Amino acid sequence: METPKPTPHHERLRALVGSWKGDEKMHPSPWDPKGGTAKGFFESRQDLDGMFVISEYRQERDGKVTYRGHGVFGWDSKQNAYTMYWFDSIGTDPGGPARGKWEGDTLRFEMQNPMGHSSYEYRFQGTGRFTLAISMSQDGKTWKPWLESTWIRK
Repeated sequence: METPKPTPHHERLRALVGSWKGDEKMHPSPWDPKGGTAKGFFESRQDLDGMFVISEYRQERDGKVTYRGHGVFGWDSKQNAYTMYWFDSIGTDPGGPARGKWEGDTLRFEMQNPMGHSSYEYRFQGTGRFTLAISMSQDGKTWKPWLESTWIRK
């Protein structure tokens, strides 16, 4: 059996690769009742023979690490969708991937788990900048912003 090779779908995920620094605005939520601002740091690499992008994330507030995450981004040819698995320092099992697609320069993911619905929008502005907006919903119809951030390649 011949080893599968990365497709143009895998190559498209290279937009996430690099060292990034972000300014984040957290909206009030059950996890963060006051909301506030934070600094984010995102390190991503293409790995596993080009089949996945693996990301390490940390958030800092007042000079202290307050949250960490580990993301794995890929392409599911059977579902014809991009995938994002996210594991973090809260420790909740994500229950599966968020699934998404590209719309122009924007990569959008959605998922549902016991905590509700989540939407992630990565909007790329050239090769050195993107914005990320995360929204939450209990019913999948009424959405509230949870995080808005702007990222610059270091």
